[in-house]
Amino acid sequence: MRDHILEERQRSIVRARTDAAKDIRCDAASVSGAVSQRACVYCGARVVLNPITDAFHIIHGPIGCASYTWDIRGSLSSGSELFRNSFSTDLQEKDIVFGGAAKLSAAIDEVMAAYAPKLIFVYATCIAGVIGDDVEAVCRKAEERWGSRVIPVKSPGFSGNKSTGYRLACEALMQLLPRGGEHPESAGINILGDYNLAGEMWIIKNYMKEIGIPVLAGFTGDSSYESLIRAPAARLNVVQCAGSMQYLARRMEETFNIPWIKASFFGIEDTCAALRQVADLVGGPGARRKAEALIRRETKRVERWTRPCYERLEGRKAAIFVGGGFKAISLVRQFREMGMQTVLVGTQTGSAEEYEVLKALVDADTVILDDANPAELEAFMREKGADILVGGVKERPLAYKLGIGFCDHNHERKRPLAGFEGLKNFAAEVNMTVNSPVWRHARV
Repeated sequence: MRDHILEERQRSIVRARTDAAKDIRCDAASVSGAVSQRACVYCGARVVLNPITDAFHIIHGPIGCASYTWDIRGSLSSGSELFRNSFSTDLQEKDIVFGGAAKLSAAIDEVMAAYAPKLIFVYATCIAGVIGDDVEAVCRKAEERWGSRVIPVKSPGFSGNKSTGYRLACEALMQLLPRGGEHPESAGINILGDYNLAGEMWIIKNYMKEIGIPVLAGFTGDSSYESLIRAPAARLNVVQCAGSMQYLARRMEETFNIPWIKASFFGIEDTCAALRQVADLVGGPGARRKAEALIRRETKRVERWTRPCYERLEGRKAAIFVGGGFKAISLVRQFREMGMQTVLVGTQTGSAEEYEVLKALVDADTVILDDANPAELEAFMREKGADILVGGVKERPLAYKLGIGFCDHNHERKRPLAGFEGLKNFAAEVNMTVNSPVWRHARV
């Protein structure tokens, strides 16, 4: 099978136990010509910041950049729907020759005059980076002129990879958070790295409300300017998506002295562990008792519903290719709960630490990949006999071409997969696609 892999990609693929001594190459630039699944720096920044419901997002670049990331997440809002719009300076050839700073300034003035928002993010894309527009100066002068926050996000696509974009988005959020004076500590928490896909932030908030722990801010699902500036008062940051938000958690610990933990709400094992950990760290014995009562009730209810699905999935094989390593770890555990074996697992932005956890978690000879391309995924899924691929919309056609089931676990999805409610949805979707009669008639 190694004959099908580019020589430059060999170090980014390992087999559990077999390659125990081999360190996987990760968090590096994609190999040219390998048709990487990653997005660019600008896209990484935009997907983190986009769910802030009342923020304006002005893309300083060609119209294609704004179109590419328009309404890119399946995030839901309990308030403003402003974030579903996409605004662009639509740089043309003349602007590239003579500079686009004046056009950007005019665009900010137009937005402020028409909508008077409290928060604008301005993204400098590749073209703005090449021609050297001073986006920071334009934003600074606009803040002085209008009195609202105008925050530059210097994110030209060529300046790194998608993970770089995550870090730039976190730096933009740090610019937003107020630092003057003392922040009165609250009994609440912040949830970092949940984007309210299909309402998942609401599910987690309801759990926290039941055990008596308020959520001050969500980064960035169903968030607003007013909720985000309250974040420095939290007692704990709970990081759901480590790939996009661990950097912000570290920065907030350094700046505001807020401790943080990683916690996943995917799968019954991780959901229960997360509820107990948050209750112990923030709420004390009373919160722990409420958390245990919630866990007993919901586990009993969900297990009655999922047991028939799990019986039909026992012994089947799963392949995983998702954005971050922390989610991949949760999915491996979730498939184990379902009686399924993970035979392939890969991520776009996983860290060396996360890959070491995956090596210890999966069975021997499981294929582990970083920044895989379609040819690699196809070759290894054929080799391992996978029955389902869990990934994003870009991987769906590949799964169907191979005649295997598919489950969308990316940010475009419309059904919640987190928490106890998500357990039911995930079990149903995996069962329906793996055991669909259509595969008996598919030609591969």
